[in-house]
Amino acid sequence: MLGYDRKLCAEVVSAFMAEVDRSLRWRAKRQLGLASVADAHTGGVAAVQRTDSALRLNVHFHSLVLDGVYVHENDDPRSPLEFRELDTPTRTDIAEVAARTAARVEKLLRAHGKSLDPELVEDTPPELALDEPGLAACYAAAAQGLSVSGDRAGQPPLRLIASPDPPARPRAVDATDQPIAEVRGINIHAVQVVDGRDRRRVERLCKYITRPPVAQDRLERRADGKLELTFKKVWRDGTRALVFEPADLIPRLVAAVPPPRFHLLRYFGVLSSHSSRRRLVVPTPALDDATANKPPPARGDQLELIGDTDDAPAPRKRWAWLLAHVFAADVETCPRCSGPMRWAEVANTRAQITRLLAEHGLGPRAPPATRVGVSVPEQLMLGFGKE
Repeated sequence: MLGYDRKLCAEVVSAFMAEVDRSLRWRAKRQLGLASVADAHTGGVAAVQRTDSALRLNVHFHSLVLDGVYVHENDDPRSPLEFRELDTPTRTDIAEVAARTAARVEKLLRAHGKSLDPELVEDTPPELALDEPGLAACYAAAAQGLSVSGDRAGQPPLRLIASPDPPARPRAVDATDQPIAEVRGINIHAVQVVDGRDRRRVERLCKYITRPPVAQDRLERRADGKLELTFKKVWRDGTRALVFEPADLIPRLVAAVPPPRFHLLRYFGVLSSHSSRRRLVVPTPALDDATANKPPPARGDQLELIGDTDDAPAPRKRWAWLLAHVFAADVETCPRCSGPMRWAEVANTRAQITRLLAEHGLGPRAPPATRVGVSVPEQLMLGFGKE
């Protein structure tokens, strides 16, 4: 039901993060000897994931939470905030968070008129089935992981097994105190810890929690026209991939799309934009960062651009920074000499753009005399409409 009820989904993720906040505050009070839990200030980021590794509709949350609290120096609210690291949470701490979250979620479900009995929960919500029957059917098929076409219509897709008798995964010698807990359907896994000073690992973790539902290089078309979705990790039963008809991919992709006006990334505590303490913990760009928004000056004549003398900090990240962090593409380094790139020419009229494209071999050209039946690389050709 979290897949289609955006209000309920937002309230559930807020309830979970509120319980994490409460746990951190009380642990900080005991470990740091604070006078009140109100003296501790926490922060975190939660990313809403709508699908699992098999592209089934399975709403869950990935959260990054500070492993400590911010407190004012000498308990003076006018003094700067300083960060105090806390001990790693125990299994008991996580179990308490899970139990309290389960109680809050059950209360939310009652407030929304939802049943707590799994046998009474309908696969297709009545209100969605009336307003958007097609969307409701896609949600139901994606949630159950069933095929909608071909010989396996109404059944789970074909699974490919890595080996007839997969070896059992070795269990940890002592896993009794791992920060993992499950209470009434609320499953919390808090094992991953990253040093905040290791910016590369922090960035990798941020990319992981915000990853897209499916990696295109893991989805390929087989010789028989069916699609094969390979998993990053083999399941416990040895399943390494799923095989389904092209039409079966559509309901899963539809279910992966969030409802309109629903934020998948949510900030809490001191990291929230509504927090009055955010400016005290989030670093602000220095004034000289504005010069980083432009390539370094070239030797000799350099094209003068409007805004070169503007020292105001940029309100957004540069495109070069975004390309480097999202696609690992370095557009500021010359591929020939490994030196820094520089402004050479700016084209802002149609004639200038056409001339520059032609000079670099990117100008308009006539279509080929004969059509070559070559598919676009890394593009799936779905055979819809074929009898």
